[in-house]
Amino acid sequence: MVRFIMHGCNGAMGQVITRLAKEDTEAEIVAGIDIRDTMDNGYPVFTKADDCDVPADVIVDFSVAKAVDAVVDYAVKRQLPLVLCTTGLSEAQLAHVAEASEKIAILRSANMSLGVNTVFKLAAIGAQVLAKAGYDMEIVEKHHNQKLDAPSGTALAIADAMNEVLNKEYAYKLDRSQERAKRGRKEIGIQAVRGGNIVGEHEVFFCGPDEVIEIKHTAYSKGIFGKGAISAANFLKDKAPGMYTMNDVIAG
Repeated sequence: MVRFIMHGCNGAMGQVITRLAKEDTEAEIVAGIDIRDTMDNGYPVFTKADDCDVPADVIVDFSVAKAVDAVVDYAVKRQLPLVLCTTGLSEAQLAHVAEASEKIAILRSANMSLGVNTVFKLAAIGAQVLAKAGYDMEIVEKHHNQKLDAPSGTALAIADAMNEVLNKEYAYKLDRSQERAKRGRKEIGIQAVRGGNIVGEHEVFFCGPDEVIEIKHTAYSKGIFGKGAISAANFLKDKAPGMYTMNDVIAG
């Protein structure tokens, strides 16, 4: 059984994972870290990471970008592998994570869903085949009205997967309202919709002469992300320092 510390335990995803872990026979949350400690989760909750000295195998982070630096430092200090699920990180934070991965195992993913990680692969295949044929590529993502970052980390990860097979020659276009100009040939448009309680929806469009190919993923509950995070924690236990992804989890 993997024992893990839940960073951001009293947030929406932290509570989802707390419920799932109670039903999981191979995973246990032994402590939580959150600025709020008003909930009874069935495990001790610490408002400061440094106060948490509970023995554990892994840390799972589902928090906010501004809290990531501290949890990375804490994971390095305790020499615990880290499943990093928080999105919207700055370039400086990504560099900090990369540096930490030389000392501990870190699995970072913009999305913990098996289905979404399959979309990454399908989008890359589509880009490789259709971009050179002159097809325009657009991504539209939709999320609930409480999401802080836009576009979503998943939308950017899809674009990155596409751009990787295109020698990173394409620029990302997040806003077309500030200029009056035709669409550039080497760009990937990314648009964000925020409303209601949409869990998450991502659509990739390849638009060519007389046809449009679409790849779409819809999340109906946050449970798919929570299950993925627990699977990642199981995978990361006892792993050597380095950067890992959900592809490693899928591959086993």
